[in-house]
Amino acid sequence: MAVPRLVEERPFILLDPDRLEVSPRRAASIAGSARAGRRIGVAEVRPVDLVVCGSVAVNRDGARVGKGGGFSDLEFALLVEAGLIGPGTVVATTVHPLQVLEEPLPETDHDFRLDLIVAGEEVIACRRARRPRGILWEHLDPAKVAAISALSAQAPGRATSTP
Repeated sequence: MAVPRLVEERPFILLDPDRLEVSPRRAASIAGSARAGRRIGVAEVRPVDLVVCGSVAVNRDGARVGKGGGFSDLEFALLVEAGLIGPGTVVATTVHPLQVLEEPLPETDHDFRLDLIVAGEEVIACRRARRPRGILWEHLDPAKVAAISALSAQAPGRATSTP
């Protein structure tokens, strides 16, 4: 799982179910994951079969609105860019039925769509319409890139030192 706001140099947390000393539910919380998991960089992440992302609102086409800030999109893009999320990766969310809207939702090129929505007792299979090809650098503010180590390390045109 991702470190909130991707602020760490190693922006993901590995939760190994064979090594958990707390319940999976507790380990999946922000505080629990920091204690039960191990921080890892993008290079240490294993290929991802299922992404479960938080959503404020969704529609039946798979469009979603997150909490704002675009961090889910960045987490997704980092893993796509690294080849760890691919066409076969299922992207899902859980929401209350009232969060499923019938109208179109605003989307940009860096937004990804859902494959599956679980809304109470209803399971909605969405047609996959779009996934970004990776990090869309032109959509990122330089200050945001500088604040996120995993991005600044990959930024096009970044200076590299030579020994």
